[in-house]
Amino acid sequence: MKIQPIITYITFASVLLVASCKLDNIPDPNNPSITSVTNNANTAQLQNLVTGLESRSKDYVAAAQNVFGTFGRDVWYFNSSDSRNIQFWLGLDGRKPDADFYGVNSIYVSPYQTIKQANVLISAVNNTSVVNAEQKLAYTGFAKTIQGYQYLIPANSQYQNGIRIDVSNELKPGPFVSYEEALKAIQGVLAAGYADLTKAGTTLPFKLSSGYAPFSSPAGLAKVNRALAARTAIYQKDWQVALDALNLSFFSLTGDLDLGPAHVYGAPPEPFNPFFYVLNANVSNLPVVHPSFVQDALPGDSRITKKIFVRTTPLINTVGTIPLSSLYQDKRWANNTAPIPFIRNEELILIYAEASAQLGHFEDAVTAINRIRISANLAPYTGEKNLDALIPEILFQRRYSLWFEPAGHRWFDLRRYNRLNEINVKLDAGSVFTQLERPSSEVNWDAFNK
Repeated sequence: MKIQPIITYITFASVLLVASCKLDNIPDPNNPSITSVTNNANTAQLQNLVTGLESRSKDYVAAAQNVFGTFGRDVWYFNSSDSRNIQFWLGLDGRKPDADFYGVNSIYVSPYQTIKQANVLISAVNNTSVVNAEQKLAYTGFAKTIQGYQYLIPANSQYQNGIRIDVSNELKPGPFVSYEEALKAIQGVLAAGYADLTKAGTTLPFKLSSGYAPFSSPAGLAKVNRALAARTAIYQKDWQVALDALNLSFFSLTGDLDLGPAHVYGAPPEPFNPFFYVLNANVSNLPVVHPSFVQDALPGDSRITKKIFVRTTPLINTVGTIPLSSLYQDKRWANNTAPIPFIRNEELILIYAEASAQLGHFEDAVTAINRIRISANLAPYTGEKNLDALIPEILFQRRYSLWFEPAGHRWFDLRRYNRLNEINVKLDAGSVFTQLERPSSEVNWDAFNK
């Protein structure tokens, strides 16, 4: 049997089909070959590649948000038709991630599919004459920005297992690199994208969805790029780099907390928002709010009333080891076409607070903390102004400001600070994982290609 790594399928799944026997060369308009768009592509083909890249870049959201949210006990993912979402993801009865761990495959696959599709766009742009040199930099800057973000998803979930960075040749993928090396490489990809965008003129030669409306220029995309670089920097514990990146991003201490790029959803062929559920409906397959999120909140915190709906009757799941019950439901999404932000100014303010505290700029950190607290209808911070006091406060505010967002903040934040033992497992009697395991297809590939 021929073994292939996950990334082998990426390009083919994106833009063409491969048959096992030789057929006449008849162009398929619905599944064009790679060479048809990477050699002398016209502007319409380039636009299709951009649109496809943006669309594919959200394929990770449903699985990542549910899985990471469950690991960090932001939510429990109730699925009455399959007990494995509870049994495996909560680590019941000694279960732990292995190479075939249930329901997490797309957290690894989808980002790499997006990375490969971005490579197709870059190749197409570099091999066409329909756009000039300055316009090409807008395309490549956008593609590299998307790539940097997508690499971060498997890097954070695989953690010390490491990930592949070099996937330019899907039949000869590069080696796995450590988490630290991966973060350094991600910063390099983002930096290359930023450099391209700063030289790409003042207007984009392509169109993006409304999710990028506030950033629909090279300068705007450069700010998104630097926001992602700031997020990456705190994973590296490179605090000054985080602050430097924030200064070039859309970060604003006084600005709209919700400002940021978003994944858009709509009618088919676009998927609907995967987290919209009718409030108070009698449903059994959805992520429910972990009760501790409400119970641990400070009195009067408006983030609870903004994000959480209190149901008339609780939702109960009995497929696991013990029954689980939650009276709370996510109410952030007005309808099934609501966009899902993937990085917001509120996160950037909290990155500023964290980096400032780590560098000893305690007054700056408190200023940022108070921006968050006051916006949540809480009194200003009155605790001690030192690192030992400020980091727990910042992590607490991140828990409530960034609850159940695509990046899996709670799980990653507690891991960054060796605080995974703070995750509440009393209600489900489960386990807390440190990372996912390397997918079996990757393990088999390396085993058969030594």
